[in-house]
Amino acid sequence: MEFENIYDEREYLKGESTMLSICKNIRPNLVGDFPEIHPTALIDPSAQIIGNVKVGKNVFIAPLAVVRSDEPGPDGKVSPIVLEDECNIQDGVIIHSHGGDEVLIGARTTVAHGVAIHGPCVIKEGCFIAMRSTLYSTSLEVGVWVGMNATIMKVNLDAYTYVPAGAIIRSNRDVWDLRLVSDKERAYMENVLSATNRLREDYRRMLFASANETD
Repeated sequence: MEFENIYDEREYLKGESTMLSICKNIRPNLVGDFPEIHPTALIDPSAQIIGNVKVGKNVFIAPLAVVRSDEPGPDGKVSPIVLEDECNIQDGVIIHSHGGDEVLIGARTTVAHGVAIHGPCVIKEGCFIAMRSTLYSTSLEVGVWVGMNATIMKVNLDAYTYVPAGAIIRSNRDVWDLRLVSDKERAYMENVLSATNRLREDYRRMLFASANETD
């Protein structure tokens, strides 16, 4: 996955046409790490992208989401938050981490409205994290479904595990009772991601049309 730093630090330091004055919602952390954002990503102006955040191709970040990588570890460096290609980060999502700990959101993963993810966390490709869920210090393999308002703490979930709505998963004993994702649920996950991809492209076309009208 390739990233591009869309801001030049020299321009930032000039003061007149700085990133802070042009795009206040995308900004560096206190140690000077700038977000690295692929040019095909679509980020709502009300979302906050701060610090050592890497955003891949065709990622969609909806209104009022916060992705904040700003807490230094013992070595004084801030570990990254990585959003891989085609991630769907919905309204009001919060992603943060302890100093020195990384967060990875795998490609084609949906993180629904109001989810909180606090690192260290690894969420691999094609997962579905439903509304108001909370993940802390956990690892999800490919294709995991996390139901609405579930809480997952300090466990590792195997590929295609299904976590029901409202579940509290915080030990290996809790994990033993979980089933696998059904074919119907996998289809739903794909449908949600496809709908978001269409929405992203519709917004992109609208923005280009608006920009052309003002030229």
